[in-house]
Amino acid sequence: MAQAPATKKMKRRALRLAAALSPALAEKLSPVASERAALALRAATAGKTRRRAEEVVFLMPLVGPHHVGDWQAVTARLAQTLESFHRQDGAWRAVICCQERPPLPEGMAEDTRISWLPFDDPTPGNDKWRKLAALCAHLGETVTVPSYVMSFDADDLLRDGAVAEILERQEAGYLVEEGYVMDHATGDVALAGPPTAALPLRKPFWKLCGSCLALHHDPALPQSAAFLREMTQHEHRMFPYLAALAGRVPVPFREPAVLYVLNHGENFGARRGRVGFKTRFVQRFRITDPKELARVAEDFPAP
Repeated sequence: MAQAPATKKMKRRALRLAAALSPALAEKLSPVASERAALALRAATAGKTRRRAEEVVFLMPLVGPHHVGDWQAVTARLAQTLESFHRQDGAWRAVICCQERPPLPEGMAEDTRISWLPFDDPTPGNDKWRKLAALCAHLGETVTVPSYVMSFDADDLLRDGAVAEILERQEAGYLVEEGYVMDHATGDVALAGPPTAALPLRKPFWKLCGSCLALHHDPALPQSAAFLREMTQHEHRMFPYLAALAGRVPVPFREPAVLYVLNHGENFGARRGRVGFKTRFVQRFRITDPKELARVAEDFPAP
């Protein structure tokens, strides 16, 4: 299964406008599978009050040991990601999808909030999207109460307090507009965020990293899991558009919510040869203020 291609920007605008006027009109614009799923969820929830979510569920597609050169390093970074969840206040769970159950440190291995979804699809090639599809299909077996669902890469870190913010505000969704990007090779850290007059070339975090969107999910609506499955088959740059098309316009987190660690050798992007522009981004927007760097170190586990 290959990654689903992005819809052209002009068509995105047309579909959003049509959906706001009439879902039937939007259906006439030849939407792709993810857009049809978004429109179905939009129709199913129109005029209904969202039920209060009780937990945050992280869907984690983990690269298999046969695809990497250092499985021990991969599982060590996974443990750091899970540590960032352990530091959260509020209810959360993490489901890890991988060919092999990853070894976890003492304390995490016994944590019932962390589960493993076996993956045995032998199809050659990159399997990240097939794992995400499996994780979304698995929601029906694991999520029984309204929740927020967030796909999360197993080498990113969540800021302290993010789960509490999600559950306190009870918005339709949350988008990581601002987040940190760290070059593991140099130790430099940059702040990604929307461009400003002073920083016209800066990019919002969700354009750089897939751990960027938490959406409300109601297990009573079959359209919700179906939409999450179709949405996660796209690159993360499509996430905000599809969420809005589904009637789940996300709001920004109050603070930079995720730390993306790149250039550590086993990044998904590195395996596709697509890290160079991100390392240049870090250098261009590198944080030099010692106080700001100290806050980053305080709010995230040490990567």
